[in-house]
Amino acid sequence: MPHKNIEEILIPGNRINKRVVAIARKISRDYRNKDLVFVGVLKGCALFLSDLIKEINMDCSVDFICLSSYSGAQSTGVVRTILDLRQNIENKDVLVVEDIVDSGLTMNYLLRNLKTRRPRSIRVCTLLDKPSCRKVSIPIAYAGFKIPNKFVVGYGLDHNELYRNLPYIGVLKNSAI
Repeated sequence: MPHKNIEEILIPGNRINKRVVAIARKISRDYRNKDLVFVGVLKGCALFLSDLIKEINMDCSVDFICLSSYSGAQSTGVVRTILDLRQNIENKDVLVVEDIVDSGLTMNYLLRNLKTRRPRSIRVCTLLDKPSCRKVSIPIAYAGFKIPNKFVVGYGLDHNELYRNLPYIGVLKNSAI
């Protein structure tokens, strides 16, 4: 049963789980014998990244970065680094794991920033892709689901720090925004 503030369940938990396994298998094949570092973009990636790496069947490392460009439901247009990587990514294969790519502005900023650290390669894995909102072209190597331009929460995605724990992706009611 959906939360009282959810208008509709866009992607049920069982579909998310199946897609995560499929993405993990492809990543494991693509990065076999590589020095792979997963870079999780906090906080939204937490559930996705956790489930994803449990399905990876190769050695890898994990690091985190935390960026902020939102205040409530609105992007401020200014990206701030709240927490930076702890490890050196020079000459490593980096896979940035994000919960959602919508405008692309934050991801564009992050990719430019990480490229200055001279990784061997850098690619993007996102659970949700919202291409109708794109302001900057972002090359996405692995995407879970393309979604319409709706305000979604659940499975790590929040609104004012709420709803991250929902086991599905749901559309938030306008009255809750």
